[in-house]
Amino acid sequence: MKTAVSIPDDVFEEAEKLARKAGKSRSEVFSAALREYVARHAPDEATEAFNRVADAVGGEVDEFVRAAGENLLRKTEW
Repeated sequence: MKTAVSIPDDVFEEAEKLARKAGKSRSEVFSAALREYVARHAPDEATEAFNRVADAVGGEVDEFVRAAGENLLRKTEW
């Protein structure tokens, strides 16, 4: 899909440089950036996916695994 958006000149120039360095088109760079932005701002979707997996796996809670996961999540930048 094509769309028109306004982008500050400095952001556009940096995206141009990145595209050239990576050997990608501007569209690929902008699409990847937007995809990452949307993923970072839609944590409910990730939580729902994790919950579906947890429900499917079931079983008892391993206290060590729970604590380790909780510790890891605290250290992770969302």
